[in-house]
Amino acid sequence: MSKDEVELATQLEAEFTLPGELSHLSLEDYAAAERMFVRKIDLRLMPILCTIIVLNYLDRNALANARVLGIEADLDLKGSEFNTCISVFFAGYLAIQVPSNLILTRVRPSFYLPACMAAWGIISGLSAVTHDFRGLVVVRLFLGVVEGPYFPGSLFLLSSWYTRKELALRTSVLYTGSLLAGGLGGLVGAGIQSGLDGALGITAWRWLFIIEASITVFVALAAMLILPDFPHNTKFLSPQERAIAIRRLQDMNGTRDTERGSMLLGVRLAVSDYKVWLLALIIITKTSAGAVTSFIPTLVKNFGYGKIETLLLVAPPYIFAAVMALAVSYSSDRFSERSMHIVAPISLAMAGFIIATASMALAARYLSLFLMLGGVYGSYNVALAWISSTLPRPVEKRSAAIALINTFGNIAQIYSPYMYLQEMGPRYLAAMVANACFCVACFLATLVLRWALVKENAKLENAAADIALGANDKTENVERDGEYELGFAATEQRFRYVL
Repeated sequence: MSKDEVELATQLEAEFTLPGELSHLSLEDYAAAERMFVRKIDLRLMPILCTIIVLNYLDRNALANARVLGIEADLDLKGSEFNTCISVFFAGYLAIQVPSNLILTRVRPSFYLPACMAAWGIISGLSAVTHDFRGLVVVRLFLGVVEGPYFPGSLFLLSSWYTRKELALRTSVLYTGSLLAGGLGGLVGAGIQSGLDGALGITAWRWLFIIEASITVFVALAAMLILPDFPHNTKFLSPQERAIAIRRLQDMNGTRDTERGSMLLGVRLAVSDYKVWLLALIIITKTSAGAVTSFIPTLVKNFGYGKIETLLLVAPPYIFAAVMALAVSYSSDRFSERSMHIVAPISLAMAGFIIATASMALAARYLSLFLMLGGVYGSYNVALAWISSTLPRPVEKRSAAIALINTFGNIAQIYSPYMYLQEMGPRYLAAMVANACFCVACFLATLVLRWALVKENAKLENAAADIALGANDKTENVERDGEYELGFAATEQRFRYVL
């Protein structure tokens, strides 16, 4: 070790002070204990969250696969009625997200999220007993209401356990479940079509809803015993682990989730922060382009293959997207960088939409599906992680911002299904051109947010320099909404926005 490295290590050791249950640990011991803690939380939290989101998207997207299995003919759906059934889901989905995430700051996630899951399993199962358009619309509306709390709730729960340098990869692992669900749904549909169609007098698409709903309710009951709550009230943590969980979030994120304030103030702070709206713009342009996922089975059906072959061909593009999402998110966390890890994949998605616009050749159209899904979802997880690392505190603001951005972003799911009306197929030219334009808008919004955060970091640097020089010994707000107060300890002064 060089002389400079020795001096740096000595300086870090001198600055390293730990409270209470951690005061007996050295720098090396604390680092080892933190690694063990993160591994423990990974094993406890990530598998169950991923399992739930797989079932969340299986139930949500079952209608797309049911279309291949003949639901339109059986329910006598005409014109844009199928598209309306897709769209109405998001009316309920969006309405519940902000209030639900605020409620989540006051209740136990280990009960609340699984209870919502059990409810959506039951309601999704009711799709199997519908007999007309009206019944299916009612089921889809209420399905959106009970599915709405899960995704923003799970993002908020992740941000309550992981630092901003860990979030992109964990968010990607979580959202990869939704991509795998897209491929798995096709495989499940193919298996049901080949083995259960007509069994007990029940058609394949009805079996699809029954089987997926039954699994969902069972997993929901198991999740109540597995999911943790928040670091300060999770019972399976030791006092030392609880102290590590709280300290590392304060140190890396500037978050103090044990402190609770006004929920209405949290909403006001979120709404008045320009960064929330830039992030929302990134998400809505991305989800507008990504709405194609509800129609992947329809696009593949236009290749002219049978039902089983069509459903099997749906899986590979989703698997590619899942691998790409994990790789991009790992790189984003590894280099603590967000913006370029959004810009590069979204450019790939744009290329996919351009190919779909320009060609009707089967090979080109199938390749375009890989580029669309890989590009949109390769960048989506990074954008989601950017939310929590940009808006860490107070906890009510972070919760409201996550839900608000997700709500605003998913407005796209209400209007986008009407870009895929049957009469617009098989090329869906308007949809593909619009999606390429959405990718360009996402690209530009990302660069604007990066420029804004560079300027915010400069403000933080100047304020920290003033404190170091003793020119500012009082608590001062760096931002208009008082999100960061630089009168805190030195660990909080080290906070900088991830670019």
